[in-house]
Amino acid sequence: MRALVDLQKKLFPELLDVMQRRYQILHYIQLMEPIGRRGLAENIEMAERTIRTEVDFFNQQGFIDITSKGMKLTLEGHAVLEQLAAFIKEVSGVRVLENQLKDKLKLDYVLIVPGDSDELDWVKQEMGKACVHYLNGVLHSGQTVAITGGSTMAAVAKMMKPLPEAEHCLFVPARGGLGERVENQANTICAEMANKARGEYRLLYVPDPLSEESYHIITEEPSVREVLDYIKSAEVVIHGIGEALTMAERRKTPQEQIEKIADGHAVGEAFGYYFDQQGEIVHKVRTVGLQLEDLSSSKHVIAVAGGKSKAQAIASYFKPGQSNVLITDEGAAQQLLRDTSL
Repeated sequence: MRALVDLQKKLFPELLDVMQRRYQILHYIQLMEPIGRRGLAENIEMAERTIRTEVDFFNQQGFIDITSKGMKLTLEGHAVLEQLAAFIKEVSGVRVLENQLKDKLKLDYVLIVPGDSDELDWVKQEMGKACVHYLNGVLHSGQTVAITGGSTMAAVAKMMKPLPEAEHCLFVPARGGLGERVENQANTICAEMANKARGEYRLLYVPDPLSEESYHIITEEPSVREVLDYIKSAEVVIHGIGEALTMAERRKTPQEQIEKIADGHAVGEAFGYYFDQQGEIVHKVRTVGLQLEDLSSSKHVIAVAGGKSKAQAIASYFKPGQSNVLITDEGAAQQLLRDTSL
């Protein structure tokens, strides 16, 4: 395919531009449907006149339906979009980025979606969709899946769909709640994913973080212990990666601990652990749930994180080699490859 793409770039450069533009428009309609022309033009930053021309073309070809609520893809539109995806990756150079990042971070699998989630909200949804696609290929019926919280994990839940090869899976939250918006809490995300995947779920009703004394008391509760056993034996773990100080503030961390995190030059956070640029742990929050040492028993540990601003955080987490799969976006990938210090 690479040779064909290079030949087309030389002979029909304008054709590739048209294909990429039309793919981008169809892709955004799929993510945001139903959506109107004006909303589409504003969100993908194209002239409304260009959008009108392309929408007329899609309608004539039977790729979209236009209703009073807005545009949405037809079955044929979905099929065309799916068939174009691999080709567009080659044209845009994303496939090359994936291989380079896989080598740099020493991972088993890297998947990069177009765009930068720092700038475009829909990119998180596309990462969520990519994660669901990956799950569909590795998850088997009856397995246990542990999920952390956060807005990126909420995007994964939003894009979840029935997985034919993975019915009756058990979904569990990887840790307690952060006291943040309910839709971003692990319990909520876990339940939504289970319902959409036609699986089952167990919830973990404990605060996060905890004092040492509270931790020992709560983990002795039989109902908590049962869920913890499921969490620690999960075959698949899906988690986000956060920026250190941002996560510390979300947790309402005491000032002396924030100073410790800052003084230790922490840049990344996952599972309550704060990492510096070398991947060393500079601080750990006492949490009920999955610990770093538990990850070695999981077959697939999938990190989903994107945005140029998270490049340092992503690099710091992968330095010790905790996970083997990364699903990210172009913004983060390009920054990771550009910065030789990461």
